[in-house]
Amino acid sequence: MTKFVRRLQRIGSSILVSLPKEWIDANNLDKSSQVELETGQDSISISANKDTRPTKELVISYPLPKEENIVADLTGAYLLGYDIIQINSKSIIPGEDREKIRNSMRRLVGMEIIEEDSSHINMQFLLDATTLNPEKILKRMSSIALGMYDDASNGLISDDKSNLKTISKRDVEVNRQYFLLVRLIRSTLVDTRLSHAFNLENIDVLDYRVAANLLENAGDSIVDISNSIYNSSLSKELSKKLHEVVRDFNKLAEKSIDAFIKADRLLAIEAISLHKQYEEKLVLLRSSLDKKKQIPIDFFDLVYMFEGIAQYWADLADLVKPIYNQEIK
Repeated sequence: MTKFVRRLQRIGSSILVSLPKEWIDANNLDKSSQVELETGQDSISISANKDTRPTKELVISYPLPKEENIVADLTGAYLLGYDIIQINSKSIIPGEDREKIRNSMRRLVGMEIIEEDSSHINMQFLLDATTLNPEKILKRMSSIALGMYDDASNGLISDDKSNLKTISKRDVEVNRQYFLLVRLIRSTLVDTRLSHAFNLENIDVLDYRVAANLLENAGDSIVDISNSIYNSSLSKELSKKLHEVVRDFNKLAEKSIDAFIKADRLLAIEAISLHKQYEEKLVLLRSSLDKKKQIPIDFFDLVYMFEGIAQYWADLADLVKPIYNQEIK
């Protein structure tokens, strides 16, 4: 980003500032063009008033260098907001790599293969970003993860644990929504059209990035705990004790996500209080069994993992800005 310094000038009753010629030329503006102004408390930004932003295109030459990975390259291009991605090769693209490319498309919401032949694959993002809603995407991530949590915790007392092996498949959808949200967040930082559509300031965009990462990590942790429960040999008595503590988790998590989306500090305080109660119950359970003999290490590992999962939603509530009393002058 290039910085320019300009001195304010008074002409008649107006204060004017000149715009850099380089920026005017780069955006094909002239004296009749309109620009958009966005003001902050101590800042102002000016952007070319264009109805649509230019399409971002990327061409990937194939085969890739040995140190590169086609799936990682496609995911990176998606997250950077490219609308059209072309893979061009001077020879036939092997079937194995084609399958990797197709599988990667399943992970990227809105990105579809629109043209393909033996040596070329063209992909395009088919969704209008302005019609998407970061709040709904974040809530969807939380909702899917909470469904996974419920099934994982119920696995503690269920005789049939086969459902635990399906939880990782649902985490794939959490990851899909995560990639989509990160794409939107990055695009919003460089496209004022999107920041206006979503009504998000830069600080809000950064908070959404943190929140998305928390929920993506929560999904991964729930997969880990479901695998641990599946392979655990805990007694029914211990499993039941743990389940009684961790089963009532949704209220805490739902208050956390609602507090974040609504920027409601009072809701956040309620969520943080519920998290403390949840932690206290786990600590009490653990301390009540610490001195007993023959308590398997698996039990304490599970307690620790449940604590970690709850912390992700508690951290989400912590992102809500505190209410400050204004100083009386």
